[in-house]
Amino acid sequence: MTAAPNISFEFFPPKNIEACFSLFETVQALEGMNPGFVSVTYGAGGTTRELTHDAVALLHRKYGWNVAAHLTCVNATRAETLAIAESYKAVGVNEIVALRGDPPKDAGKFTPAKDGFANSVELIAALKETGNFKIRVGAYPDPHPDASDENADITWLKKKFEAGADSAITQFFFAPETFFRFRDRCADAGITGKIIPGILPITSWKGVQKFAASCGTPLPAHYAEAFEATDDARKLSIELCTQLCQSLINEGVEDLHFYTLNRPHLSKAICANLGVAGA
Repeated sequence: MTAAPNISFEFFPPKNIEACFSLFETVQALEGMNPGFVSVTYGAGGTTRELTHDAVALLHRKYGWNVAAHLTCVNATRAETLAIAESYKAVGVNEIVALRGDPPKDAGKFTPAKDGFANSVELIAALKETGNFKIRVGAYPDPHPDASDENADITWLKKKFEAGADSAITQFFFAPETFFRFRDRCADAGITGKIIPGILPITSWKGVQKFAASCGTPLPAHYAEAFEATDDARKLSIELCTQLCQSLINEGVEDLHFYTLNRPHLSKAICANLGVAGA
């Protein structure tokens, strides 16, 4: 029998009082599983910067978790961005997920701020130079919507590791072969850093179709057939995601990062199926 994976979780920062309750209900549901780390996102365009900081600090202080704070290049100068990083260090947080970031929803495409970082590689290099942080980055097993060609995502990931990244977390995907092909291509390109699969349990079939389309992530045809036929979407989602995770584990994957969307129960059920202690 294969060993249970190391697990980690991603959370959204709360935008209002109701969302605060949702976040902490999520945290409490997953608390006993002792994740290796948890991450807290930014909104598009850096819109939740202060909320992200507050959530990161509280999760670290109250739960003693290893929290990796998302940090992006959007709408901030280099000095402002590094000041945010230092504010994390000041509260005891020493991991950052360094990303270019999504532009504001009405902007169309990413444009660097005046005196800002032009891309994630510049941000990673600056964070590495401080010597204060473990740096995690994004990776794209399916082509990023802004990728210039089919090799661009591999090229950029290699640059991220060369700039100082310690590990990468992938965008979500639904076919294990997608990750295996990506892992092989990374190895062929000389990338040796750890690449952690990002896992998205399907909380809403309608919602995930829209989400996947915006990220350029294909959905397997049999998923559509299965969700249209089922009368128990929750059970189906758990079964499909468990199968995906077990396929990854069977091929040597040791770490899984769950995108919880602040809805913990599917992630917890999947982890229980995988033998994760405390699930």
